[in-house]
Amino acid sequence: MELVVGASEATMKSVMAKLGGLLAQEYTLIRGVNGDLQYINDELASMQSFLRDLATISAGGGQAQSHGHRMKDWMKQIRDITYDIEDCIDDSAHRLHGLRSDMYCYFLVNSVYEVLTWWPRRDVAAKISVLKMRAQQIGERRERYGVNNPETAGGTEGPHAGHSTSAGFDAADNQDASLQLVAMKDPVGVEDHMKELEEWVTNDKNSCGVLYVVGFGGVGKTTIATALFTKFGDQFDHRAMVTVSQSSDINAVLTSIKNQVMPQSSSQKQEGAEGVFGRLKQGASAFAAKCCSAGTSEETRGETKLDQLKKDLKEHFDNNSYLVLIDDVWSATTWDQIRKSLPPSKQRSRIIVTTRFQAVATTRRGEEGDHTRKVVPLGIEESEKLFKQAFFESKGNKVDKVPKEVWKMCGGLPLAIVTMAGHVACNPNKSEEEWLKVCKSLFPESGKDHGKDGRKDLTQEEVGRIVSHCYNDMPADIKTCSLYLSIFPKGQKISTKRLTRRWIAEGFVAEKQGLSVEDVAETYFNHLIRRKIIRPVEHSSNGKVKKCIVHDMVLEHIVAKASEENFITVVGGNWLMPPPSSKVRRLSLQESDSKRANDTEKMNLSHVRSLTMFGSLNQLPSHSFKFGIVQVLDLEGCTGFKVHHTEEICKMLLLKYLSLRRTDTKQLPKAIGKLENLETLDIRETNVVELPKTVCQLERLVNILGGDKRTRRALKLPEELNKKKKMKALRILSGIEIVGGLADLHHLTELRKLAIFKLSTMGDDASFKDLSSSIEYLGGYALHALIIDDESSKFIKSLDDMSSPPKFLVALELSGKMVQLPGWMTQLSALSKLTLSVTALRTDNLLLLSNLESLFSLTFSFRAEKQDSETMTILAENKLSSDGEITVPGAGFKSLKLLRFCAPLLPVLSFSKNAMAELERLELRFSMLEGLCGVENLAELKVVHLILDDKDGEHMTKMVQREVEGAVKRADGKAPKIILDQ
Repeated sequence: MELVVGASEATMKSVMAKLGGLLAQEYTLIRGVNGDLQYINDELASMQSFLRDLATISAGGGQAQSHGHRMKDWMKQIRDITYDIEDCIDDSAHRLHGLRSDMYCYFLVNSVYEVLTWWPRRDVAAKISVLKMRAQQIGERRERYGVNNPETAGGTEGPHAGHSTSAGFDAADNQDASLQLVAMKDPVGVEDHMKELEEWVTNDKNSCGVLYVVGFGGVGKTTIATALFTKFGDQFDHRAMVTVSQSSDINAVLTSIKNQVMPQSSSQKQEGAEGVFGRLKQGASAFAAKCCSAGTSEETRGETKLDQLKKDLKEHFDNNSYLVLIDDVWSATTWDQIRKSLPPSKQRSRIIVTTRFQAVATTRRGEEGDHTRKVVPLGIEESEKLFKQAFFESKGNKVDKVPKEVWKMCGGLPLAIVTMAGHVACNPNKSEEEWLKVCKSLFPESGKDHGKDGRKDLTQEEVGRIVSHCYNDMPADIKTCSLYLSIFPKGQKISTKRLTRRWIAEGFVAEKQGLSVEDVAETYFNHLIRRKIIRPVEHSSNGKVKKCIVHDMVLEHIVAKASEENFITVVGGNWLMPPPSSKVRRLSLQESDSKRANDTEKMNLSHVRSLTMFGSLNQLPSHSFKFGIVQVLDLEGCTGFKVHHTEEICKMLLLKYLSLRRTDTKQLPKAIGKLENLETLDIRETNVVELPKTVCQLERLVNILGGDKRTRRALKLPEELNKKKKMKALRILSGIEIVGGLADLHHLTELRKLAIFKLSTMGDDASFKDLSSSIEYLGGYALHALIIDDESSKFIKSLDDMSSPPKFLVALELSGKMVQLPGWMTQLSALSKLTLSVTALRTDNLLLLSNLESLFSLTFSFRAEKQDSETMTILAENKLSSDGEITVPGAGFKSLKLLRFCAPLLPVLSFSKNAMAELERLELRFSMLEGLCGVENLAELKVVHLILDDKDGEHMTKMVQREVEGAVKRADGKAPKIILDQ
């Protein structure tokens, strides 16, 4: 029986830190309580040691598994009391803090404070006494029922014998500084599949058709379907991809397709505008009555919405070709409804469906143009090829020491093979004999082989066994972070920064061995990639992973583990989970149909400390949350946000992470200043343009994320930021507007990123000097990323006067009408990402930049809506100074892999022989391109991506494509792929 220990230990670490803080604040407690707290603290320390010992052997059989249900039940008791202790501490801090902060201005004498807080302190003392008694009983119960201490790892046998990675993780030794671009690899062992299916997609004889890709879970159906979707997507006017799984919500599926092929209307964004947090105060009975009375109308509205969705798609697809990928369909009935809702096209249409069930493929048998392809497991040679490819991707070495039994036991299933390859790569010290023991422990009956070529296929349970083993082997800290992935809906691309910032807010990550908490979180994330638990799907232009995805079978395992540990409760989405048997601690509300809308009404939500929502805020239940203990609130992208919601949020005094990104938030109230524990405030892509003065009271605030990167709308900060100089913990100031009084930022010595989206006119040179001096000063501390959008370019030009440049910068963006580069730019030896205005696109500037040896990506862009006469004059002068064309030098740019140009008018671009020897991707966005020469000299070029902004210039599109195709032919015959978007 498997035991989940990572999350329990992480929670215990957090609680012990809080207990230490409470013990240090004797004045907040009733006298005599300290002894109980000390006992609880000591008891938890012993329990934590027990969990650590258990973590080293739980995956390997032995004594931990021999106890079975008794051990599991005892761990549940540890977990529950740990959660309850944390709730007690946080609730007491909330109640006592409220009285202190409200009353201190009136009563300055400590004795008066003690009288005022006597009752809440007594109540806390009573709860602590009860918790002490529970801790004693748990210890006694363990001895009474014979749950003994686990043996040391050295005394066990099994896959972890002699070595285990699950006990600890050295973040410093596992840093990964490599930068790369996401590349779509050809699936291994499916050449025959791809050849046949490509012919089906491109066959013009059939104007429409459905391709059913059928096969066992983990066999590679989605990989094949995604490869087809990616390869041929640009040949269709519209394309969309949606995951269905166990969900039967047709509206959600069609809405997802519609949103991918049509701009979202303002009415959609306002959908569900009825408030949520206001409803939290209503009684459960009143809300139940409302639901009952609205039942019929809700059903009617659902039918109306479905009819409207069908109508919208019919109008949009009628004269346009489209390609739709519908992934992981479980129900034949659901698929039949979806297909009836997708209209025929007068052009051509292709629908690709992946499913584990043959019944789905035979739902509407025999329709013209339909085709079914069954995907079978890989053979031995193909399995070995895929294993080694994944092994080296995970930075493994000495693959020759890995016995072939490791990939043979995976039954030819790509998911099992890839996951096992990541597991092996992360255990380099295991011997061949130890790996054979792993195989035997996972499949003790395997005198017979598994897989193809006369071997039996793996069952679903056996695949789960391999995934479970690889998961259990992970270090406890990494395991806890992986459980957090269950918060996100199936098939969703997960933002790296969103995920890691939330890990930090939850306390799963701490500073280690001289590394900042952000660096440790990044290391944990990269380790999950090495383990193949998550897969990168999008890289940022700085070469780091921007978004990732979790395979559905891996996520299914993680969601089950998170539910078992009562770590996260998921409601809605693609999962049909049983309701939790105990208090809900972390809640993820995912979009669901009306049949499941009332699931949360039956749950105990008074202990929720983390709430994440996807879709409409109307999903929230009626009965109240205990606002005081909520620490993470993520409403990114939710509809139906109202003014009173922010008022309720400001009651969450322990809040650490608040994301209102892409909501309809218009203003933050003054009460935001009460959230003194807040560390991250994310209000990007909202209508909030100014922060209240009270935000300067938030001395623990680390990240302020505002503005809109696409439109360059900026967030105005209060001038009190400089006057009070309290917010010294700030590490990220992004999307802000700088006015005269805010130019002095010298006190923000922890700042790692400064992104200025707007520089308001400054009345005197003193403001310029203050800001320039601040950048120079902070560059000697932690400043790693600098973004300045200066429409007038006066400030950017003044940067050339800096005596000591910010030489530790790894990312720099300067937008405006600059022509000459600052003289110090060539000194930025660590710079990996550089974005400049297209007005700086000159041959002499490229020659200077070619000396930046760490430069990974280089972008020339134009951000203004229209090119004014001054800009056009600068571009013309740049051409003349370069003999009519912009020439890329034939040496330098040793690390450059991404080159991008974005402007309405691009001059002739010429690449010299041996230019940019490592360049892999070239992107050009334009309305007119005057010419492209020497692309064949880019030896490592893999992709040329052309984006034509002139929507009416179809003839221009084809002409450019022909010219580029002719220009990219190389002597070795390996022409890069050309992607054309209009």
